[in-house]
Amino acid sequence: MAKKSLGIFLIFLLPLTSLGVDKSKKTYELIYEDVQLLKQKVLALEDQAARNSEDLQQVLTQIRDLQSQLRLFQSDQTSFKESLRNLPTQYQVFLTKLEDLNQQLLKISEDLSALKSAAPTAPPQGEKSEKAGKKEPERSPAEKTPPPPPTPSLSPQEMYNMSYSDYLKGNFDLAIEGFNQYLSNFPNSPLADNALYWIGECYFSQKKFKEAIDQFNDLILNYPRGDKTAAGYLKKGISFAEMGKKEEALSVFKLLISKYPLEEETKIAQQKIKELTPEK
Repeated sequence: MAKKSLGIFLIFLLPLTSLGVDKSKKTYELIYEDVQLLKQKVLALEDQAARNSEDLQQVLTQIRDLQSQLRLFQSDQTSFKESLRNLPTQYQVFLTKLEDLNQQLLKISEDLSALKSAAPTAPPQGEKSEKAGKKEPERSPAEKTPPPPPTPSLSPQEMYNMSYSDYLKGNFDLAIEGFNQYLSNFPNSPLADNALYWIGECYFSQKKFKEAIDQFNDLILNYPRGDKTAAGYLKKGISFAEMGKKEEALSVFKLLISKYPLEEETKIAQQKIKELTPEK
């Protein structure tokens, strides 16, 4: 009876044991599948990190290229600014040489005029033969008229230099008179624009700003490409400022900057604009 009961117990226990084994197996399989999924995700993350690293390297390479281009651009910009700073000096040297050439041409023209005036003029052939055939009656010493005294004359350069010397000495009225006489006698002289400018400077030094502005206006209108035109704009603007006409002065300074950006007068005009328009 006991053996029979034990057999019946084993019969009931066997399904329970197999059931526990099946559950353990399923749990292991689920864990294994989860581990595999985790491995796949890790591999995917590693692959994404590798791609991100490559992208990062490309970005760093591009940044280095941009930095190199920026340094090259800054170097070119520095060279360009240096060239711009040298331009006014080169331009001034050119103007000086041009002024010397004008002086030489003026001297040659004066020498030619002197030679022409000094050359004797031969009388016509008929008149010469008639005079040769006739003898003029002799006159007594009392009847002879003395030759007229020679009239003193100055060359253009001498007249200009005398007027400029008067300006430097502070003899502004004499300088104005001399420069006006120079313009009247030699209106086409290469130094005509300079004479106009110095007349304006004489009036400016006498604080006759309205008269100075009139002279600078003549200079600007008649000699727009003269070597004193930029200075004429500057002194015209300063004259307006001295008269208390702020808006007119600013307009002249801005026009000077737009027309002559490389001239030394432009730097002074920029400073004057800052003085007339202080920051609030």
